[in-house]
Amino acid sequence: MTYYNVVNKQEVFYIMQHIIHQLQKEKKLRLLTSTIMIVFSAFMQCYIMNVFMAPCNLISGGFTGLALLINKVCALVNFNFPTQVGIIALNVPAAILCYKHISPRFTFLSCVQFFLVSFFISIFHFEPFFKDQILNVLFGGFLWGFSISLALRAGGSTGGTDFIAQYVSSKIHRGIWDYVFFYNCAMIIVFGYLCGWIYAGYSILFQFLSTKTISSLYQRYAQITVEFTTNDPDPLIDAFMATCRHGMSVFECYGAYSHRKYYVCKAVISTYELRDVVDNVRKVDPKVLINTYNTVNFYGNFYQKPLE
Repeated sequence: MTYYNVVNKQEVFYIMQHIIHQLQKEKKLRLLTSTIMIVFSAFMQCYIMNVFMAPCNLISGGFTGLALLINKVCALVNFNFPTQVGIIALNVPAAILCYKHISPRFTFLSCVQFFLVSFFISIFHFEPFFKDQILNVLFGGFLWGFSISLALRAGGSTGGTDFIAQYVSSKIHRGIWDYVFFYNCAMIIVFGYLCGWIYAGYSILFQFLSTKTISSLYQRYAQITVEFTTNDPDPLIDAFMATCRHGMSVFECYGAYSHRKYYVCKAVISTYELRDVVDNVRKVDPKVLINTYNTVNFYGNFYQKPLE
């Protein structure tokens, strides 16, 4: 492959990303895109439960895992309690509560997701892909986390503890997925006591992988520091302020090579705002130098755009 082919492919990939990003700004198209992502997330979870979890007798976290646990406990006393019924019965009360405290759109997309999971479980059945338990846990855990991240990136969730996690995260402005993991571990311990510790051990590993996947892929509450170096800060400041609701500090500096006066404009923003900020700033100043680095902790008032 030649250098020019690599460059052309990179340019095409960037253009496609830009087009998708612009389309997502349109409200109706964004809702359509989000709905497609939610449907795919629900189908993935149905597939994972059949192909990776069922052969190893695993349970997931959240209310879906709790529904699976209830199903298995009922089976011990020869009573059939369908998992799909448990998913709906557990999630609907949480959805009603979160409708008032989070957002109607978020709640609607989340309800679509868990209703579809319940529906897909009823009509689809897939054969196991691996016979090896470790491979099932590894691939299943990663894909389960990916399916949840997909729903979250769409502006919804998979219901259950995601409702709680999003509500708390919106209040404290940081993700709490690691704490959700500990709650899920407690539930899995109960599962282990009733159904076997070997299955509980594999389920904890499965949950650990899915939680780490979510933390890596869903960065809504992660913060980033962005620095702009320019010789004309006023148009840049206006473009920045028109894009997001954050403050900015402006420092006058001196270029060691050019021996000219420059300005460094510095701000802390959410990672999901970065693309819009960079695009708008570069429109008014194509020659601006931009540097970003992760912000580990931020203390003080920080505006977090609410979920729609």
